[in-house]
Amino acid sequence: MKNLYKDSRFRLIIFANIASSIGSGITMIAIPWMLVSSDNGNKVFGYITIGMTILSFILTPFVGNLVDRVSRKKLLITSEIICFTLLFMFSLIGFLGLSYEIWHYMIIYMIGSLYYTIFYPTMFALNQELFTKDQYKSLNGTMEVQGQLSSMIAGALASILLLKWDLHYILLLDTLSYGAAIYFYMKLPYVRLTIQKTGKVVKSQASEGLRYMLARPSVFLFLLFSFMPFIGVMLTNYLFPVYLVDVLEADASVYGLEGMIYAIGAIIAGIFVPTLSSKLGNEKTIILGVFVYTIAISLIVFVDLPVYLSLMLFLAIGNSSTRVARNSFLMDSIPNNIIGRVDSLFRTLGLLIRILLLALFTEMVSSELIIYCFIVLSAILLLSLFFVVVSWKKGFKVKEKDCKVIANA
Repeated sequence: MKNLYKDSRFRLIIFANIASSIGSGITMIAIPWMLVSSDNGNKVFGYITIGMTILSFILTPFVGNLVDRVSRKKLLITSEIICFTLLFMFSLIGFLGLSYEIWHYMIIYMIGSLYYTIFYPTMFALNQELFTKDQYKSLNGTMEVQGQLSSMIAGALASILLLKWDLHYILLLDTLSYGAAIYFYMKLPYVRLTIQKTGKVVKSQASEGLRYMLARPSVFLFLLFSFMPFIGVMLTNYLFPVYLVDVLEADASVYGLEGMIYAIGAIIAGIFVPTLSSKLGNEKTIILGVFVYTIAISLIVFVDLPVYLSLMLFLAIGNSSTRVARNSFLMDSIPNNIIGRVDSLFRTLGLLIRILLLALFTEMVSSELIIYCFIVLSAILLLSLFFVVVSWKKGFKVKEKDCKVIANA
């Protein structure tokens, strides 16, 4: 870990991520708040959320293909420059004394959502490309801590700035954060790994991740079902506010406290999981993380408010432990020249599952069946835990042999 912290490339990536994460995080908190506070804002925000999830589902395979075809550094810088330019133009609207309309909020939210769609798979592939296998566990743990700390800072600043600043000042701050990220990425030493050209068409290349994983069905099932805690987190971002208000009858301060407790749990996982996975291995750490998340989410509907808040800590530890160990497993097992397409495959499948479950849960919530949403989610997680364990037992007894094959692929 000390060698990782001494690496100037790692420091530049962390500084860039902190800058862009805080700036974009503030905006992505402010815009939904302004949307839901406007006329018919709840309905508009619901439509745009589903719409952006569908758009991300369509674009993610092509983003994964792009990540494997071009310089990851250039792709990050290009996305930062585009966001910098667009948000600066939107900030000028306020500085010129013009009023913001709902369609302005919608486009700004779309910009942030599309940025995340490009940023996360590109950063994941870049980290695998730049650093060595013995650094992956510490790297992913540190990235988890950095992400959660940035989210906490963004949330704290947003709660203050929304009361004191107009939107154009917030957008200007976001613009400056993208500018800082561009500066750090420009200074990042980087030489693109040579990738053999196959001459295949883009559509064929985009499907290469699926063909690669179908040739390893046990690993495919293991990685797919170990993705479910993250999908659960995305779904509970919608379910928890409703559950707090309608069932537990809590106020907004409790929702804020819930987010803080969750962030603390995720930071704990980011700090300790690298050591745990070094002792148990990535696979067993993933299984343990899925188990913790499954038990915690299954208890939600049976507890009162204090225990509910305590469970947030275990939900965070379970999800973050799974994600950190899973990312390390992917980096260890998948060649860098195909990592973007393999990663995008699971992101695409995750988005499809989210779309289907979000549609189901939205209908159930409208029928006042919020508790049954958690029962369905619990059943899905229990099934996922079963498949994670079974696929691990069936497929990983030959792991060392398989990894040699993967390394030569």
